[in-house]
Amino acid sequence: GVWRQTKALLFKNCLIKCRTKKSSVQEVLFPLFFLFWLILMSMMHPHRKYDEVANTNLGTLDTSMLVNFVIGYTPPTRVAREIMKKVAFDNFEDGIITEEYLSEEELQEASAFKPSNFVGVVFNDAMSYQLRFPDSVAMSSIYMESR
Repeated sequence: GVWRQTKALLFKNCLIKCRTKKSSVQEVLFPLFFLFWLILMSMMHPHRKYDEVANTNLGTLDTSMLVNFVIGYTPPTRVAREIMKKVAFDNFEDGIITEEYLSEEELQEASAFKPSNFVGVVFNDAMSYQLRFPDSVAMSSIYMESR
C-alpha cells in the first residue's frame, strides 16, 4: 500500500543522495553561503536612526534656497491645480515653478533628468498625496526598519 511506496521512495532518495555527494553538499552549502552573504551585506549597511525633532519655531523661510525650485505633480486634476497654485503663489512672493505631468511614470522620468531641486507630488485623491524626492534626500527610519 501507501506505506510500502513511501518507504521505497524514501530509500530511493537516500540512495541517490549517497551516490551524488557533491550535489548533495552543494544543496546544503549554497543556501548557507547566500544567508551568510545577506547577513554580511546587512551589517555593512546598518539601519539609520533619525532622532525626533522637537516642535519649535523654525523662523522665517529662506527663499533664496528656493530659486529655480521645481515641483512636479500628477495627475493634473482641477483640485491638484488649485492646490499647487496656492502652494506656488500664496506662500512665496516670486512663486515656485510647478509642472504638471499626465502620469506618475512621466513624473519619474522628468525627475531623473532634472537637477536636485526637483520634488514630485503624486495626488492619490483630493485629501492625500505622496512626495517623491531625489535620491539625495535621506529616507525615513520607518522604512529602513523593514529591510
